[in-house]
Amino acid sequence: MGKNPLSVAIITKNESHNLPDCLKSVAFADQVVVVDTGSTDETEAIAKEFGCDFFIEEWKGFGSQKQSAIDKCNNEWVLLLDADERIPPETASVICSVVLNSKKESAAGCSFMRKNFFYGRWIKHMGWWPDRVVRLFRKDLGKMSNANVHEAVEVEGRIENLTCCIEHFTESDLKKILLKIDQYSTLGAEQSFAAGKRSSILGAFSRAGIAFLQNYALRLGFLDGSPGLILATTDSINKFFKYAKLWQLSRTAEHRR
Repeated sequence: MGKNPLSVAIITKNESHNLPDCLKSVAFADQVVVVDTGSTDETEAIAKEFGCDFFIEEWKGFGSQKQSAIDKCNNEWVLLLDADERIPPETASVICSVVLNSKKESAAGCSFMRKNFFYGRWIKHMGWWPDRVVRLFRKDLGKMSNANVHEAVEVEGRIENLTCCIEHFTESDLKKILLKIDQYSTLGAEQSFAAGKRSSILGAFSRAGIAFLQNYALRLGFLDGSPGLILATTDSINKFFKYAKLWQLSRTAEHRR
């Protein structure tokens, strides 16, 4: 396919197990920017072996960290990826076509359908498919939201919805999933607290229960087998701790008055 005038932006921390396959899938891009946050594994060596522009920076939050990677991109078009995502060959061909044939009046960005794999299974329910995400955009017309969690690309202009896919191999190690739940629930609670939202322990329990019923029953998560049950359960646990931590933040703020 050759190299194309496209920059790929990736943030990493200890992604040596994911990064090689991710970088192989974007070999058609003439620049890959990797912004790392203190990896202690072989992430840096792998990135440099693949010829990436590698930077080490302190953690600034998901949105700001990804924006830092985008700012270092040299091309008009930027493709934003996570280390556990892959670009299939058919999607690569579409991306190259968009980049090479774009005109000023064409789309400012493109969205993809994302195929999420968990325990080797393509998750088709619970809102996990088609899980449309904006990842390809003109650098001068796109930027990251300021959110510390659930960040997204914001594009000024028309977004073209492509029919091709990005593959996402989400974390399947339960120990690491629990660590992520702790991290994400804290960030979510802090973000909600800053927005003036409050909660109670009963509210946290209710939200967790509702989340499980919605995902597993109403959104047909049971059709995804054991992986669906695990995902519905871990999402409800995340909901509980997010709102329990929000309750804790509220109590702490009241006691300081």
